[in-house]
Amino acid sequence: MCGICGKLNFDREAPVSSELLRRMTRIMEHRGPDDAGHYIAGPVALGHRRLSIIDLTTGTQPMSNEDETIWIVFNGEIYNFVALRQELIKRGHRFKSSSDTEVIVHLYEEFGDDCIGQLQGMFAFALWDARRQRLLLARDRVGIKPLYYCVTDTSLVFASEIKSILEDHTIERRLDLGAIDRFFGYYYVPGESTPLRGVRKLKPGHYLTVEDGRVAEMAYWDLKFGSEHAHLGLDEAADALRSLLSDTVKSHMISDVPVGILLSGGVDSTGMLHFAAEHASGPLHSFTLGFSGSDVPDERPYARLAAERFGSVHHETTLSAEVFGDFLPSYVWHMEELICEPPAIALHCVARLARETGVKVLLSGEGGDEAFAGYPEYRNLRALETLKTIAGPLKGLLSVGFGALEYAGWRRGAHYRALVGRRFPDYYLSRTATPETPFNRARQALYGPELLEQAARSPFDAPTRALLESVADQDLLNRMLYVDTKSWLPDDLLVKADKMTMAASVELRVPLLDHRVLEFAASLRTRHKAFGWSMKRILKRALGPTIPAEILRRKKAGFPVPYDRWMRHELRDYIHDSLFAADSFASRYLRTAEVRRLLEDQRRGAGTSKEVFSLLVLELWYQRFLMPPTGVDRQGCPPPSPSSLDCNGRAGASA
Repeated sequence: MCGICGKLNFDREAPVSSELLRRMTRIMEHRGPDDAGHYIAGPVALGHRRLSIIDLTTGTQPMSNEDETIWIVFNGEIYNFVALRQELIKRGHRFKSSSDTEVIVHLYEEFGDDCIGQLQGMFAFALWDARRQRLLLARDRVGIKPLYYCVTDTSLVFASEIKSILEDHTIERRLDLGAIDRFFGYYYVPGESTPLRGVRKLKPGHYLTVEDGRVAEMAYWDLKFGSEHAHLGLDEAADALRSLLSDTVKSHMISDVPVGILLSGGVDSTGMLHFAAEHASGPLHSFTLGFSGSDVPDERPYARLAAERFGSVHHETTLSAEVFGDFLPSYVWHMEELICEPPAIALHCVARLARETGVKVLLSGEGGDEAFAGYPEYRNLRALETLKTIAGPLKGLLSVGFGALEYAGWRRGAHYRALVGRRFPDYYLSRTATPETPFNRARQALYGPELLEQAARSPFDAPTRALLESVADQDLLNRMLYVDTKSWLPDDLLVKADKMTMAASVELRVPLLDHRVLEFAASLRTRHKAFGWSMKRILKRALGPTIPAEILRRKKAGFPVPYDRWMRHELRDYIHDSLFAADSFASRYLRTAEVRRLLEDQRRGAGTSKEVFSLLVLELWYQRFLMPPTGVDRQGCPPPSPSSLDCNGRAGASA
């Protein structure tokens, strides 16, 4: 796991500044504290920060072929690189290292751009073909590793992190109000946009080329729902999945440094621990986290149970309100994109614990819910659409029924009542957002004139509509899984996973998002994934014989961060002062009265904690990335608070 960056000037006579490349790599030091490397040849420059995982002695980057006509900087891991290397040696290629990076160089020599489709792994890389004066950028199929770029009239600049691109001071920092509008709708920014106009994300499963000043982006992979394994019964499919997961986890454990497990005590992470324990050559370390306060669900007993069952050396830590609040400026700095993810701070806390323990690589159970339909909303919306079809012209009775449930105390009654009269494509944005969220209901009241104009200019939910249209022939469950795999997963969950672990200089691997696992899941009957009230059916069947029954049967919880309580008490003044500062985003683009109403509703426990946290994240991001910088260190990161605490609440090193 590393950080990459670079620049290509379209004018071949215009050299790239070596000082610029040093700044671009230095600001990502957290992504690769072990080494830094640079390559400059006239109009092209490639930079690299290294977190040494494989081939610790000869894997330095940038890396080239034998005659130095092809250069690469690479971020990620290629899990099938040994097999690819052996095949390339048979074809006459000579290797000077044992790294997976060099495999890509020779694979490109052999197959050109088609080499990308042969890679199994998580990756983002930039490859310079000096003979053709051609730059190739590529990103893995699901978007596990980030890659941003900015095209101007004179150049293309790229990096693993936006802050690295912004070290090029010829790039103007301009707010993209369309991205802000989408953030309010989704609680993240879906698609290619970022909050900065002109800075874009290379889409998952895509590659980009620059040749003769022409920039072209192409897809090399998409998730296809087929019938390859539709003939398999549930038990037969579960056996096949068990074998596939064992092989996948084994490949994801390849490393020359210790590998650990991020353990939540849920089905997915416990399953990963089971397979990792099968293939481990030495002791495995597992890590989990809890929260201060007695009113919060505690995942730790289940994590301990899993660790005891599979014999891992287990570590725990606790996150407090004080640490959560102190880390918020750093959360925004490292995340860079606008994302409402309080659990991300918990993830960073666990990653830092792993690093302090000497573990540089963590396996995670991320992605199981998107691959195998683990979220209750999938089940609930399928049931709702079935009821609407059965009711036909009598759908109004459904509204009455949901209204009665709401009156009886079911909080979600109002949500489903509002959806009865609507078409599915009109309201399914992602698992996390619908038009019935407080932001979307309050759009007209919340927005100032500039945001209102933007909202009227283009629909904020266009990314979801396009995704749904592309799989319009699929079962309703597969349509939801497709949207979340192409949007919620890469643009929210995987950004969180990458940025928060890399902030601690730790590599996170996600075996359940290996493309072979995703393709297998997509080829199954939908009833193997969700049937009746049963969710993630086949995964539980595959893991059932091996993981503790208490974990298999327990209700999904995730990291239940008690941020709502913290914002109502410990962080209340901080939030108020941030949002109502004289130069705040809220004071310029939002209506003050509506912001005050959202804060007051949140303080009363009226269910607007997500909205208030989003406003705070947006405000901190705006101040950090768009306002003139003050009081920052040499890397631009906010200086640590004198009272910084470690995750256990003890005096310690700054996050």
